[in-house]
Amino acid sequence: MTNSDSNRPALPPSRPNRENQTTPSTPAATKTTGKPWVLITGASSGFGEEFARQYAAKGHALVLVARRRERLQALAEALHQQHGTEVVVEPVDLSDLAAVTQLHERLRTRQIEIDILINNAGHGLQGSFADTPLADALAMVQLDIASLTAVTHVFAQDMRQRRRGRILLVASMLAYQGVEKFAVYAAAKAYVLRLGEALHRELKRDGITVTTLCSGMSDTGFATSAKQKLTPLLKLLMMKPAPVVKTGIRALQSGRMSVVPGFANKFLVVFMWATPRWLHQAIMAQAMNG
Repeated sequence: MTNSDSNRPALPPSRPNRENQTTPSTPAATKTTGKPWVLITGASSGFGEEFARQYAAKGHALVLVARRRERLQALAEALHQQHGTEVVVEPVDLSDLAAVTQLHERLRTRQIEIDILINNAGHGLQGSFADTPLADALAMVQLDIASLTAVTHVFAQDMRQRRRGRILLVASMLAYQGVEKFAVYAAAKAYVLRLGEALHRELKRDGITVTTLCSGMSDTGFATSAKQKLTPLLKLLMMKPAPVVKTGIRALQSGRMSVVPGFANKFLVVFMWATPRWLHQAIMAQAMNG
């Protein structure tokens, strides 16, 4: 499962001026020391924050995108002090598709070319489909499907022109099946996985690598934001964010189509492939909901 910023109060999109920067640069352009720029969505917590830490440790310049300006700014300052990397903070509500294009235009104006896109922002809820407010279900579809598609599209176009780039889409193990009380979330993550698989082949000829990370239960704060009950099995299977993110980065660098981190999670995927749907759906429903 993935982490989320989507149930936080929306903040206005940032403007292309110095208040969004943690290191000195001109308003029109930002200079770096040479390593490619990495844009990370959902960067204020969970997987997004861990991606930022690991890429900063590698010396990459970063664009951090999420709703929570204060969390982003604190992370950016810490990473700059620790690693000396340049970090641009962009407080953006990605569920607003106009904000996605505005973000893209601001970065283009500042001559920031994104070579690595970590499309991590997402939102999930546990609960009966019929009892979940329609607005909540549609908000999940908007962020997890429409916004992810929009972000991927605008930056893939730039990468195709340069004939280089890497895109990591963060999905979930629930992408492999429908799960009771996670109907919309599982369906949304299935879309992410299938989109990533198609784009892996489609964009490869343009010099772009697309990899999908299908994480299992992880200690990212997702369970709290999704109001999810943690069953004993989920607690047993829970992974820390660092090894999940490390697995995703390695898979992206090696050009893999998709990756499932953790031996137990890999076993579960094989189990789902090898058993009838009625059986593994029943087992997963019990594991996820108790």
